[in-house]
Amino acid sequence: MTKLWAGRTSGETSKLADDFNSSIHFDSRMFRQDITGSMAHAAMLGAQGIITRQEAEQIIGELEKILDDLTSGALPFDMACEDIHMFVEQVLTSRIGDVGKKLHTARSRNDQVALDFRMYLRDEIDEITELVRQLGQVVTDKAETYADAIMPGYTHLQRAQPITFGHHLMAYAMMLLRDLGRLSDCRRRMNVSPIGSCALAGTTYHTDRVFEAQQLGFDGVCMNSIDGVSDRDFAIELLSALSVLMMHLSRFSEEVILWCSWEFKFVELSDSFTTGSSIMPQKKNPDMAELCRGKCGRVYGDLMALLTVMKGIPLAYNKDMQEDKEPVFDACDTVKMCLRVFTEMISGMKALTANMRTAAQKGFINATDLADYMVRKGLPFRTAYKLSGQIVADCIARNLVLEDYPLGDYKAHSPLIAEDVYEAVDLAACVEKRVSLGGTSVSSVRQQIEYVRNQLHQD
Repeated sequence: MTKLWAGRTSGETSKLADDFNSSIHFDSRMFRQDITGSMAHAAMLGAQGIITRQEAEQIIGELEKILDDLTSGALPFDMACEDIHMFVEQVLTSRIGDVGKKLHTARSRNDQVALDFRMYLRDEIDEITELVRQLGQVVTDKAETYADAIMPGYTHLQRAQPITFGHHLMAYAMMLLRDLGRLSDCRRRMNVSPIGSCALAGTTYHTDRVFEAQQLGFDGVCMNSIDGVSDRDFAIELLSALSVLMMHLSRFSEEVILWCSWEFKFVELSDSFTTGSSIMPQKKNPDMAELCRGKCGRVYGDLMALLTVMKGIPLAYNKDMQEDKEPVFDACDTVKMCLRVFTEMISGMKALTANMRTAAQKGFINATDLADYMVRKGLPFRTAYKLSGQIVADCIARNLVLEDYPLGDYKAHSPLIAEDVYEAVDLAACVEKRVSLGGTSVSSVRQQIEYVRNQLHQD
């Protein structure tokens, strides 16, 4: 096959070198963006008189047919081509002759691939954003269902204070909102057009870069031609945002895995999103959560791969940058699959509220409320803190909880304690007293739910 660079050399390279140099096996997924970008380029060339309007129309018309043929499967990819750009150009030329050869006027593969990549990732961000919104909605709906379900809140994985399951879930909903913000910021910085930068120095043709950018839905153009073809910070920023998103899913997965264990038994997952054991018939494994947790490391690896590729490359374009696409494609594919699975898994998750409440009681997580009660009765906080600890120790020794501790025993520790102590240590009351903005009271949780839903429905 004739190489695009034939002329300077014979164009003869070894089969091994051709295979090593080729990228069509992975960049062919950008065919829609490549053809769409080429149609806009042809329209600009025609409008500027660089080629005739008739030639532009002929090129655009045939590119539309090529797009239809690729979409339908009528036209298979030629894996002997170096990349998707070469493939499309060669098909175009084979169909309309020399007119097709005019398409590449005032364009290089350097700015062409940068354009395709930005357009492709822009579409990926839009798809991922919608999936994050769907997960956020499911988490919020689940939080509403369990807005008053009492569970232990943890620090150091030790039972700490009473919260509701709805409050706990809303923490993840807030994280997802920030993930949406990072994706939006990344898209905004990404959405500038590199086309017209050519190889690195611009072009001698009187092109209209703004027209071409507008045709393709960009907010502006790269203002330096070297920068337009030589950086991939937009892809690195996307990988960074996806890594943070996967970190949130991984933390959530870790908790789901713990909650499913017999040691916790706080939730039960749908059979549709669990597996069994080949030898242990009693097992119901949270494999989907475990896989999401594991795939977080995969996305981290994609980020490190591209950072490492880019860290030592001099300006402008270098062939190293062909390694930019596979890690980003892999990360996007991985994140989308994890989001789809995770959303369905959480949607079918059932909270075992009685177990949660029992764990909250046995964890003495109302001990702080007991100390606060004694402070309100007139004791210094440190004295009240010490007495609460002594009462907890006595409860543990006698297999009691604070709600069942006899009033006479309470009074033995302090005569200031009265019968209203049982109201103070009631778990539901402890939760409802935390009415501060963002707190765990049912009213506060519902306020958080309303806030997140409003944010999720914003464009």
